[in-house]
Amino acid sequence: MANYTAADVKALRGATAAGMLDCKKALEESGGDYDKAVEILRIKGAKSVSKRADREASEGLIAVSGNTMVEVNCETDFVAKNQAFIDFAHKITEAAAAAKANSTEELNAAEIDGQTVEEVVTAESAKTGEKLQIGRVVTLEGDNVAHYLHQRSADLPPAIGVLVSYEGDKEVAHAVALQIAAMKAEYLTREDVPAEVVQKERDIAEATTREEGKPEAALPKIVEGRLNGFFKSVVLPEQPSMTDSKKNVQKVLDEADTKILAFKRFELGA
Repeated sequence: MANYTAADVKALRGATAAGMLDCKKALEESGGDYDKAVEILRIKGAKSVSKRADREASEGLIAVSGNTMVEVNCETDFVAKNQAFIDFAHKITEAAAAAKANSTEELNAAEIDGQTVEEVVTAESAKTGEKLQIGRVVTLEGDNVAHYLHQRSADLPPAIGVLVSYEGDKEVAHAVALQIAAMKAEYLTREDVPAEVVQKERDIAEATTREEGKPEAALPKIVEGRLNGFFKSVVLPEQPSMTDSKKNVQKVLDEADTKILAFKRFELGA
């Protein structure tokens, strides 16, 4: 019989968050050697994580710390609304903010209590039994950054997050963050829209206009009108303002002497 006690099982479970039966088996396999039992459980946990690698992690939450926003993913909304997962995600976000991370690679290399974020995520995944992963991360420059987090359901954590770097009025910037969350703005200026995206929209507009049988002479004007409509839907300053539908966002910003320097929008599953 292995040389271990109930107290050893309890201590091992507290240190590794493994199940009681797994802790007993590890102690039996290690002959009562606590350190070796910890190693056995970690190896077992890593193997379990690797088996989950191909599973989809599309649930989770969006969290913000300072100028940094992070998407942390899990497999089910049951885990997503668990307070332990929420606390874990915020710990990751704080590490991202400290590292001013702008990529998953930078965040995975950041440290939490002497371990890399990648190691922490792997350990937490083994503990929860679900595939956990870092989705996206961004850090905006600037002294003033407003944010907005939106819950799709009252019992779930935020699924949409927006960061806005600005100069000027804080309340106006916050209203713009809400605008971005709801209206899904993608670009700050027309020049930011990739040329291939513009060309694709132009081709669609032309094909649609021809399909409708419009006169050839009217084609260029109609196509440009439809292209302008596309810009008004995706370029933030050109969108109709949610606070005053008679004005576009740029007009509202100008009246408040406020300038948007940059923004980013994350949405789970998008």
